[in-house]
Amino acid sequence: MSLRFASLGSGSKGNATLIESQQGLLLLDCGFTIKETVRRLQLLGHQPENLTAILVTHEHGDHIAGVGPLARRYNIPVYMTHGTAQHKGVAKLPSRHLINTHQSFHIADIEVTPVVVPHDAREPCQFVFRHRQKTLGVLTDLGSITPFIVQQYQQCDSLMLECNHDSRMLAMGPYPPSLKTRVGGQWGHLNNIQAANLLREIETDPLQHLVISHISEQNNTEMLARNAIVEVYGDDQPLLLAKQDQGFDWLAID
Repeated sequence: MSLRFASLGSGSKGNATLIESQQGLLLLDCGFTIKETVRRLQLLGHQPENLTAILVTHEHGDHIAGVGPLARRYNIPVYMTHGTAQHKGVAKLPSRHLINTHQSFHIADIEVTPVVVPHDAREPCQFVFRHRQKTLGVLTDLGSITPFIVQQYQQCDSLMLECNHDSRMLAMGPYPPSLKTRVGGQWGHLNNIQAANLLREIETDPLQHLVISHISEQNNTEMLARNAIVEVYGDDQPLLLAKQDQGFDWLAID
């Protein structure tokens, strides 16, 4: 089996991504209840008992709320940074692995590389996954692009990329000023233009799949996000969207 990935859902109401190889099935984040997670896993042909491990990017509720309950009920190992592990919701896990953000590691036959990102959490990171010379990058929940991030996502065969908000919609929208400042700041979330600018700096020719992720329901539209990305990426390759209510089905990296 080649490396493949799917989304249970992506957005401010809950996030979870599956990454599968021949020997491993990883769940990246879990912001849903146990019942909802099980339902969405079943839609993708899996049960919680099939999971090799759960990885956590950071401690915000839409990413971590379901991690502790799911891990405790089904005895699933959890991998996270020292900072994320301070969150009370992931206390008393059956198997906890603290990761060094400067060092790659393996879970089953998948190489996992943490990538430090600027986000308003204790010790947040995103991840790059490798299996049999194929690479999947997942990059959401960050407020700005650093040279280190550009370097780490340079050689992806598939990429899930945050297009959280349109700056004008955010400025004119219903959020209170403090939240607008947080979301639009350097430690918040990527806007459409920032996401597009990352694509200018990395090699996009190898990309088999590019997935717009973590899109705001209040401060963005699919059309605005797509238009910003297409301007850089072009429209001759498929551009997918990870939705809040249904995520997306399996995508194989050949």
